[in-house]
Amino acid sequence: MIIGFVGCIGAIKENKCLLLSFFIMLLIIFVLELTVVILFFVYNDKIDKYAQQDLKKGLHLYGTDGNIGLTNAWSIIQTDFRCCGVSNFTDWFEVYNATRVPDSCCLEFSENCGLHSPGTWWKAPCYDTVKMWLQENLLAVGIFGLCTALVQILGLTFAMTMYCQVVKADTYCA
Repeated sequence: MIIGFVGCIGAIKENKCLLLSFFIMLLIIFVLELTVVILFFVYNDKIDKYAQQDLKKGLHLYGTDGNIGLTNAWSIIQTDFRCCGVSNFTDWFEVYNATRVPDSCCLEFSENCGLHSPGTWWKAPCYDTVKMWLQENLLAVGIFGLCTALVQILGLTFAMTMYCQVVKADTYCA
């Protein structure tokens, strides 16, 4: 918002410094976004590995004081995606130090259903299930990313065009 405000003020006041600042800030943001996308594709396997490790560490915070958001997120994911744990339902065994899972892992939800046998729990791993869902919706994410990039490129183009026009007007007026 601040960058957009600087661009608008630069355009209204025909201020060369603000227009150039807007262009440079927008260019830096665009280059950083492009760098993140490239790094994501280059280090995709490492990102997968670290994400799974972090998610497994996060399981240990499930149900603890001050982590209601994380607890709700895991419950919603496991219920909506019909999955259990990061790699499989045995991830929860380490958390509880017992053969049990949260109730959100149950095929049919009921109070303390996570204490029953593994035959009553979802078998699909949540990491792979959510990753597959994201890949299925990659087209929408890609279109959104391309539209955002197009708006940024247009912003860069218009900012530089206005800057050149202001410089040209200053040379004629001087």
